[in-house]
Amino acid sequence: MKHFARRLKAQDNINTDYVISGRYKFKIQDPDELAKHIFEDIDPAFAARVQKGDVLVAGENFGCGSSREQAPQSLKQAGFFAIAAKSFARIFYRNAFNIGLLLVECDTSFIDDGDELELDIGKGKLKDRSKGLVLDIKPVPMVMKKLLEDGGVVEHFKKHGGFKFE
Repeated sequence: MKHFARRLKAQDNINTDYVISGRYKFKIQDPDELAKHIFEDIDPAFAARVQKGDVLVAGENFGCGSSREQAPQSLKQAGFFAIAAKSFARIFYRNAFNIGLLLVECDTSFIDDGDELELDIGKGKLKDRSKGLVLDIKPVPMVMKKLLEDGGVVEHFKKHGGFKFE
């Protein structure tokens, strides 16, 4: 499946307050409305460029800060299929998988905004088709893959009545 990269101007240490500003986190309850404000303090036009199925591309320590669930939820609601970064803050990482948002860790230095990407989790590869590059991704743990398959931890519990990862 084809995806397109959406790269921010700022790359490293993007905290959750940049993902979705605190002025919206508690005022807006509608996830669709919240998604319209992602990265507004970094790039006010960013949310308007996102298309369903895009891959957000970032640098190191993405999602640091308070890591409230509104940050990964607003990214998923905006239409992102996945986020590719060099590394993620621990709490953001877990919150993203809990809501069914795929995160992949790899060297994102070579990916430019708008590049056509293809992600193969099974083979552990992220292909930048625009440049002809194939990047290795850090393996996604089996538990996280299962949560993704089920649509997140809430849907997993509904489906299985608890944690079952067979």
